[in-house]
Amino acid sequence: MKNKVIIIAEAGVNHNGDINLAKKLIDAAVEAGVDYVKFQTFKTENLVSKNAKKAEYQIQKTDASESQFEMIKKLELSEDQHLELKKYCKQKGITFLSTAFDLESVDFLKKLEIPFWKIPSGEITNLPYLEKIGQLGKPIILSTGMCNMQEIEHAIAVLQNQGVPKSKISVLHCNTEYPTPMQDVNLNAMQTMAQALNVKVGYSDHTLGIEIPIAAVALGALIIEKHFTLDKNMHGPDHAASLEPNELKAMVIAIRNIELALGNGIKTASNSELKNITIARKSIHLKNALSKGDIIQLSDLIMKRPGDGISPMDYEKVISKEIISHSPINYQLKLSDLK
Repeated sequence: MKNKVIIIAEAGVNHNGDINLAKKLIDAAVEAGVDYVKFQTFKTENLVSKNAKKAEYQIQKTDASESQFEMIKKLELSEDQHLELKKYCKQKGITFLSTAFDLESVDFLKKLEIPFWKIPSGEITNLPYLEKIGQLGKPIILSTGMCNMQEIEHAIAVLQNQGVPKSKISVLHCNTEYPTPMQDVNLNAMQTMAQALNVKVGYSDHTLGIEIPIAAVALGALIIEKHFTLDKNMHGPDHAASLEPNELKAMVIAIRNIELALGNGIKTASNSELKNITIARKSIHLKNALSKGDIIQLSDLIMKRPGDGISPMDYEKVISKEIISHSPINYQLKLSDLK
């Protein structure tokens, strides 16, 4: 990757089951300048039972009379649609990704040769799923919504036991509420995971707006995942907590700026400010006029701009020295003026 921070635009199920809407989402992701556009792959019958209840946020944004099964079935993409979307992504110059939510879908995505696997928060306690993903030999991004540290450590151990080196595992801090209240974000937990788990970390965001993922990058996130939509007012479970295209683009620009601004961590003068050193700093000048042979006292000195003479840090090299010629008030001293 040319960028340090990987930005994943989560289209998810915001296509509403419409392939043409999915392509428009891809177009928006390309326009925003993200690294990946990601969808969700599932067989509804394998994902949810017909008795499963909806989450509160899903009830608010979808038909309250339909079940979770009925809601999700409408959002399922066929295998042919996946292939069409991957082909469209290639045409548009962006990498296609998708998250599998059941074992059959893992097998299908394996055929699509996605570059890495994203394990969603809801599957972190699904042992057969973790074992299957771990056996595939590709890098893994693990979302940790609803998790405690013990659950995360256990999931990582399962993946490692299947042959995945820790160097190939990245962990995303996440809160699985849509939208996430600010008081529940707890960004510092991302740093806690980085230190405790010794893994690369990132942040999967479900807050409103763009400031929290930007802050996450400033705190060390190397991966940012964010839901986006064409219109927050569209019917569907995730639209309201997603970014619209102009917001997604603004987030990408801000993250790239933060990425640049973080720098290499070495404290030294930058190339752009070198020219200002002599302008902003000071050097030793005479506060009083002195005649040839006068012995310089501290009271004879004043520190003034520009800073292209003797540094004030070296004033002790000047004190008690004899001046070799008459020098007026405000004269900038040189070492050659002294003996």
